[in-house]
Amino acid sequence: MIKVVIAEDQQMLRGALTSLLKLEMDIEVVAEVSDGEKAWEAIQMFKPDVCLLDIEIPFLSGLEVAEKIRVANMSCKIIIVTTFARPGYLQKSIDTQVDGYLLKDEPIEYLIESIRKVMNGERVVSTDLAATLFLKEQNPLSEREIEVLRLAKEGMTTSTISKTLFLTKGTVRNYLSSAIQKLEAESRQQAVNIAVEKGWI
Repeated sequence: MIKVVIAEDQQMLRGALTSLLKLEMDIEVVAEVSDGEKAWEAIQMFKPDVCLLDIEIPFLSGLEVAEKIRVANMSCKIIIVTTFARPGYLQKSIDTQVDGYLLKDEPIEYLIESIRKVMNGERVVSTDLAATLFLKEQNPLSEREIEVLRLAKEGMTTSTISKTLFLTKGTVRNYLSSAIQKLEAESRQQAVNIAVEKGWI
């Protein structure tokens, strides 16, 4: 029996997925949750064979949960399910060594087949996503700029970021200004949004 945890914040979709997977003789849904923190708790509690993780779930994103699974060295297979065919997200998923990356508009049969395939050690990527691999944009941000934008994304002020990273306020402003220029943004918030959308922070 393949034990599955589903993490999806849209209740209707989560319920539909659960109901359809329960019809399969070899699949058991051991938990269905609405956010990343609950997903991580369920994964530790139930030790599933496969996790279906939506990327954009609250508290911890699907990719952050995937990273935790990998860092903890758990044997759980990871399938990312998303609405977004963004090259940055796909690249990040590949870097995290997820086992599957599927678009939500795939037929349910494709998802079920994918669960079985990853259990057999195969990797699965939606056909429509294969092309996005060739659209991979080079991340122009330095490590420090990424770090500063991540903290800005959490709502930290320049002053708090400078204390957190042990940098002067002027240096933090320089990093933010440089990131804004590189991303051709008009503000700190817009730079954060662009970097998130491209999967760079």
